[in-house]
Amino acid sequence: MGRTAIVTGGTRGIGAAISKALKEAGHQVAANYAGNEEKANAFREETGISVFKWDVSEEAACREGIAAVEEELGPVEILVNNAGITRDAMFHKLSGEAWRAVIDTNLGSLFNMCRPVWDGMRERGFGRIVNISSINGQKGQMGQVNYSAAKAGEIGFTRALALEGARKGITVNAICPGYIATEMVTAMPQEVLDKHILPQIPVGRLGEPEEIARAVVFLVADEAGFVTGSTLSANGGQYMG
Repeated sequence: MGRTAIVTGGTRGIGAAISKALKEAGHQVAANYAGNEEKANAFREETGISVFKWDVSEEAACREGIAAVEEELGPVEILVNNAGITRDAMFHKLSGEAWRAVIDTNLGSLFNMCRPVWDGMRERGFGRIVNISSINGQKGQMGQVNYSAAKAGEIGFTRALALEGARKGITVNAICPGYIATEMVTAMPQEVLDKHILPQIPVGRLGEPEEIARAVVFLVADEAGFVTGSTLSANGGQYMG
């Protein structure tokens, strides 16, 4: 049964793979993006998936964006909170601006996106929310105090909201990817990947965006109603916690 889904940060990297996989699973997908209109329009032309521009760190923008999606595609029953940014720095050099930007975009966006769809999910007795956290929210990472704090916060948000949605047919789960072969990761020098990244991963390779997407497709399925409040680690065995 096809449902209406929003994927934030849904036109590039892991988000693009999730958007495509949800469409292939029969859902109507709205892919949110923040700034790169050229790539978003190319993604729409390639996939036929509708794209919508708004800043997930802005509460009013999220309300307006979700309203536009629902007007075009119908009530949102699946929400994948994938959008995120990095502003890496060692803590003694971390600015308040960099702290707030990452917290607002990566963690604040969960409230901004979930709150407008929550009442409708409760009324209909069905909802699927998947939050894309990170291995670094589980284990921490030097130079990423802001990012790790936000991603750890996503896990706490997931568990608490799952308890509130359970009796209303709403599941809320988190996925924590490890190193995935996105543009950002593959842009690293090969020497850095070979010497410092891949040796940490027991399976000996980077993950593929499609591997995260398949996990999302499972979690949002009607048949996955008994899985809620969970944190799925998809990191090739790099961290087991």
